[in-house]
Amino acid sequence: MMEVEKIRQEFPELGERVYGKPLVYLDNAATSQRPRSVIRKWTEMSEKYNANLHRAVHRIADLATVEYETTRDAVRKYLNAAFREEIVFTSGATAAINLVAFSFGEAFIGAGDEIVVCEAEHHSDLVPWQLLCSRKGATLKVLPVDDGGRIRLDLLPGLLTPRTKLLCVAHISNVLGLVNPVKEIVNICHSKCCAVLIDGAQGIVHARVDVQELGCDFYAFSGHKLYAAPGTGVLYGRRELLEQMPPFMGGGEMIGTVRWSGSTWAPLPQKFEAGTQNIAGTPTLRPALEMAEALREPAVQASYDEVKKIILNKLQSDPRIRLYGEPDATTEKVPLFSFSVEHCHHEDLALILDKMGIAVRSGQMCAEPLMDRFGVTGMLRASFAPYNTPAEAEYFTTSLDRAIQMLAG
Repeated sequence: MMEVEKIRQEFPELGERVYGKPLVYLDNAATSQRPRSVIRKWTEMSEKYNANLHRAVHRIADLATVEYETTRDAVRKYLNAAFREEIVFTSGATAAINLVAFSFGEAFIGAGDEIVVCEAEHHSDLVPWQLLCSRKGATLKVLPVDDGGRIRLDLLPGLLTPRTKLLCVAHISNVLGLVNPVKEIVNICHSKCCAVLIDGAQGIVHARVDVQELGCDFYAFSGHKLYAAPGTGVLYGRRELLEQMPPFMGGGEMIGTVRWSGSTWAPLPQKFEAGTQNIAGTPTLRPALEMAEALREPAVQASYDEVKKIILNKLQSDPRIRLYGEPDATTEKVPLFSFSVEHCHHEDLALILDKMGIAVRSGQMCAEPLMDRFGVTGMLRASFAPYNTPAEAEYFTTSLDRAIQMLAG
């Protein structure tokens, strides 16, 4: 506990009060809190290195560029990508997935081709593929989940045909909190010559990601869920695919030459980084990744495991509560819990918990088809980070029980 308390001191917002009560922040799956190291880096970049990247020969531009490109090296190492050119900076996972949907789609998808999307996907890993299929005359197919939220891996081989060009799946569902069997999915898809994109918005937070070991073709994540500044994100893509894909956007930085007769493109990764990039934000990924490593220390993880045990026991033992995303012997669950309560609207519960100082998420969690799958209009979600404590978990369970009694009697 002392180790966790020490780390909590690095996150200033965790010391705030809401309605006179200590803040218990349990909306980490939406946006994590930022540590002082990230705030310092953003401030340093804003105060000392505010100049456009790559373009000028003056000292400040050179320093800003070094900060930006050093961050690319840090991300490459963290993901164990084979080449730094495989790391493309974006404004977040949504932008990264849209980049692939457009550029991979232009290069490889035609009329009659197929794309497979898991039933539990976030809208950001669903709507771009709907748009692509509409634009190209391709077909969107769905890989279902079972009643426990687990992917029906047994159905995957039957969904893949010679026309299936890409499968898209979350590493960890932002609603169900289940760790999907992404490596097995990649192996099955590659045996059928189908590429795989992994939405790693939650996976990068809760799992060690080695893109070469996973074998995926694309991996996308956002910085703001991983303790970094908002407006930051990463797309990892296999170099041989990125080289064949056209640019997503045109403008400055992404060009080789520009003539009235036509233009040529810059080499990777600049080909996909048009315009002025997030000069102050992107370098915060470095201290954010360092914090992510610190939060994997054994003492912190032991506390985190205790948090998960407390919440899981509460939600599974209360007959009034229906938990979505059930772990089993082969499926791990991270401390992310979406549930509904008999005779209680999820938003009413969230509002009452807010008055108790607890920040949770209510609604569809940007996964409306999954809500339809489970026959609900929305859920309540409590998503924990390693800086949350067992004491906060206990306070949440007690407060939830009070809120249910207030609404249901």
